Amino acid sequence: MATERGDEPCRPARVAFVGAGPGDPGLLTLRAAEFLAEADAVILDEMARYDVIARDVRPDAGIVVAGGGDHGSELGQASRNRLVVRTAQTTISASGQGPGLVVRLMDGDPGTFHSLADEIRACRREGIDIEVVPGITAVSAVPAYAGIPLTAPQSRSVVIACASHPPQDWAAAATDGVTVVLVGPSAQIAAALSRIIDDGRDPATPVAVVERGTTFQQRTHTTTLADARSLLDGGTLESPLLAIAGSTVEQRGDLSWWETKPLYGWRVLVPRTQDQAGSMVARLARYGAVGDVVPTIGVEPPRNPQQMQRAIKGLVTGHYEWVGLTSVNAVRAVREKFADLGLDVRAFAGLKVAAVGGATAQALRDWGLEPDLVPSGEQSTIGLLAEWPPYDADLDPINGVLLPRADIATDTLVAGLQANGWAVDDVTAYRTVRAAPPPAPVRGAIKGGDFDAVVFTSSSTVRNLVGIAGKPHASTVVACIGKATCKTAQEHGLNVAVVPEQANAIALVDALADYGRALAAAAAEAGEPVRRPSERHTTRRRKARR
Repeated sequence: MATERGDEPCRPARVAFVGAGPGDPGLLTLRAAEFLAEADAVILDEMARYDVIARDVRPDAGIVVAGGGDHGSELGQASRNRLVVRTAQTTISASGQGPGLVVRLMDGDPGTFHSLADEIRACRREGIDIEVVPGITAVSAVPAYAGIPLTAPQSRSVVIACASHPPQDWAAAATDGVTVVLVGPSAQIAAALSRIIDDGRDPATPVAVVERGTTFQQRTHTTTLADARSLLDGGTLESPLLAIAGSTVEQRGDLSWWETKPLYGWRVLVPRTQDQAGSMVARLARYGAVGDVVPTIGVEPPRNPQQMQRAIKGLVTGHYEWVGLTSVNAVRAVREKFADLGLDVRAFAGLKVAAVGGATAQALRDWGLEPDLVPSGEQSTIGLLAEWPPYDADLDPINGVLLPRADIATDTLVAGLQANGWAVDDVTAYRTVRAAPPPAPVRGAIKGGDFDAVVFTSSSTVRNLVGIAGKPHASTVVACIGKATCKTAQEHGLNVAVVPEQANAIALVDALADYGRALAAAAAEAGEPVRRPSERHTTRRRKARR
């Protein structure tokens, strides 16, 4: 972490003014990510993306909140300047090599509606080296995410203004054929739009007001200049806000792409460990959903580690023809045991390796091993067994198979391999234990219908989630990875709506997205607005109270 300097003279840290982008972490530039990864301290605006910090900044980096952004600041400009200078003067490099690095992270682009010039001058007066990393500004990104181009054949000019500091002359903004973009608090945007009408703009001019642009909480409201004030004065809109006025707003119906994703705004419960849930959460985000990971199991070493140690020695000394890996946790357990024994992937020379599915195969590839067998159909132990070749004494010099698995693994694979002539060593590589219950608010959300969907990737996740948090509400869409998991969910009283044709995590998310598309199509056919499952539940609950 950034530390105070001693009495010895040291050069101050250099300061990089870095754009954080408008909200979507994917819009952070590569250069910005490089600076954040190197930073010894980071100074944030109040509105800056904390998820950017969590993803890219070192755990030992100092975090300082300065305030700022488009919506005012608790610090005055002079105080903010002093904060930047003082942080640079008291931050040292964690490596001890040369001056440290302070990243002054600013929402959007540092040069747009920010105090960049004042802060740079303050640094220069103190002999502090500076750099500037431009960012994607909300002025261009938010309209794009709302499906609204800033220019069109009939609208070639754009006027951009901070509503809290509007220009004295609104003549250009009042001209038909000009697109006006305003950022700021709702009351100030409303006043600026009214001023445009006063200066002669047609009150029927289309207006779009966007809340929390480029995030999965983005909401776009279309209205007109005449009616915009009532929308903005309603007190229901969430900052940051951006308004677009002009004829290009009319193209939103054809060009909207962000808010029309099949799972847009869905909150999806993912009962997996954090390190296993990454691919599912990323896939959910592609479809517009936020994945909330709630671990239902923990992984612990086996009670008898000698059994695993003997198996690894047998692997090295040629007792096996095949090694079968049936989970990412199994790959991790073998890899850790290899490290304990001073071995590496070269010990697999001459062995054939089977992986139960794509995630396990990728874990092997990450270790440097290309699996010889991955089921082409159902990615499960049943699918693996269906494609595992039988033992052939003429072709296979050894009939041994090593299966390092969980302590709760079923006997299906072992029995099937033995029936096909293989001698199987079924070794406990790790134990699965039930995770601690999630916090009370999460348990309440699960049972109260606040989640739109839940994705179960195994029978154990069903049993453990119900055990530690209770049954998901009946309004929550239940998606199961395969038939066995579906059966377990039904045995626990859950109504399963989604089961993919292929039993893997990515196919499960894709199938849920197809379900979301079907809901949207049904709503459109009925002439109704598209509502998430949790919204429909909330609406029914309100009607019942009346």
